[in-house]
Amino acid sequence: MSPAEIEAFLHEKIPLAQAMGVRVESSEGEAFILTAPLEPNHNHLGTAFGGSLAALATLTGYACLWHALDDRDAHVVIRRSELDYRYPVRSTLRAICKRPVEAKLSAFRSTFSKAGKARITLEVTIEQEGQVCLGFRGVFVAIR
Repeated sequence: MSPAEIEAFLHEKIPLAQAMGVRVESSEGEAFILTAPLEPNHNHLGTAFGGSLAALATLTGYACLWHALDDRDAHVVIRRSELDYRYPVRSTLRAICKRPVEAKLSAFRSTFSKAGKARITLEVTIEQEGQVCLGFRGVFVAIR
């Protein structure tokens, strides 16, 4: 799927993504990257709202796995997550999910194919000017 198709899917299926102004910056290569403008996602201090950061990190992991699994009938859900808020975000929110190594992804796909259910842990960072402002670790589950 193209970035535009992924973006349309996210906006249709997860209305919060559209309300946040989420865009797909990159869906290929070593990382899956989503962005969102600060304006609809700011708090009373003019920095990114913690809930928006958490939502964008979760959405980035979700979208990365959904895209990598490449099974439109699969349901991807979050099972557990941990967040580490390090620095305020003062401009565009930019979330980066490093793609799992191929061996890990292959094992995930194999388990999903056989059992109709599989889980994987993904890490996402939200960065600003090369500085990690938020670290996210989430366990995602795909269900047939």
